Amino acid sequence: MTGADVRAAADEMTRVLHTHLDRDWSVPAGTLSWSCWTTAAHVAHDLLAYAGQVTGLAQDSYLPYDLRVSPTASPARVLDVVRACARLLAVAVEAAEPTERAWHWGPCDPAGFAAMGVAETMLHTHDIALGLGVPWQPPHGLSALVLRRLFPDAPAGDAPDVLLWMTGRGELPGRARRTSWTWRAAVE
Repeated sequence: MTGADVRAAADEMTRVLHTHLDRDWSVPAGTLSWSCWTTAAHVAHDLLAYAGQVTGLAQDSYLPYDLRVSPTASPARVLDVVRACARLLAVAVEAAEPTERAWHWGPCDPAGFAAMGVAETMLHTHDIALGLGVPWQPPHGLSALVLRRLFPDAPAGDAPDVLLWMTGRGELPGRARRTSWTWRAAVE
């Protein structure tokens, strides 16, 4: 996956949620205990953390820094922070050599960090949309890319439905709902 995919995910998040800024973002984001606002801030945090890992080439843990979004920021401003952090991750992925590795529960390549950034953005956009009462599913193309990179054991099916099922957010006919999951970002 590439920086362009990360930008596309952030653009989709903004497109979907920007028309619902007047709703109550203090409600839970879908089945999460976090609010919609907190979930959006979490996406920004993860995108920035992934960018730091890629550029810092951290080898054995996450770099010891954190993103703090002002608690007075409006939902629109939180989405601005998400887009800024997505662009930072996109630039980091594009600037890195494909053979470089940074830590995410093992050595992870830049494409893996891009995939995790897209997954975090799409999955939490789904959570926020659900919390706000907005019908939405992740785009097919980005879902298929995430499944291929992070969930190589995913069953066949419509990519958005499979992605939501793989992460405990949806149902698949003939399969029990998942209550735990992990993705495989590390390589080698």
